[in-house]
Amino acid sequence: MESKFHNMLDKNIFVFLKNLKNNNSKEWFDENRNTYKELRKNFMDFVSLLIFELSIIDPSVQHIEAKDSVFRINRDIRFSNDKSPYKINMGAFITPGGKKAGLPGYYLHLEPGSCFVAGGVYMPPPNELKLIRSAIFENPVEYKKITEAKSFKNLFGEVDGVKLKTAPKGFPKEDSNIELIKLKSYTVSHAIDEKILSQKNALAELMKIYSGMKDFNMFLKKGLEE
Repeated sequence: MESKFHNMLDKNIFVFLKNLKNNNSKEWFDENRNTYKELRKNFMDFVSLLIFELSIIDPSVQHIEAKDSVFRINRDIRFSNDKSPYKINMGAFITPGGKKAGLPGYYLHLEPGSCFVAGGVYMPPPNELKLIRSAIFENPVEYKKITEAKSFKNLFGEVDGVKLKTAPKGFPKEDSNIELIKLKSYTVSHAIDEKILSQKNALAELMKIYSGMKDFNMFLKKGLEE
């Protein structure tokens, strides 16, 4: 890919987000809008390169663009008690069909003191959740080979998600693998130092983590396609 894209994140992104957290108002944001536009452009360029790198290990994302992946900074405050107009983070979710497609993908979260990468699928609709649970129920050995691998656990620990107290409807509660299908989300995450993200090797460091979740995402994706 041509070098017209920024291959590292501008550290001023974190300065801006920190200041935004302390001045979360439309007035302040309007005064600093040009700075935001420059930093968003840097982030978009970085995400474009990240998509290119991810497409090498997961060709399903090769036609996705940064604009399909990067979230708006404006908050939806219609149903929230918190009326702060802006998010205090920047994020991108790279997945086939774009960030709203509801498919397993690769997430990047920039927030001062709380940067992380994540993958999987978060709170899928009931029909899709049932497909994922069925895939795990029918292929527990394959699923556990992925999620119990030492390299996977070193990167992500356990698969995360709100867990039901009882067996999901339609699945036998006495099954030895029933705990695996009680989750309502199937996600993994790994914290990363913002200093690493501002260095020239940021893409390489991210790809080490994303490569570790590729098989997990592929398993979930295959389950949704069946």
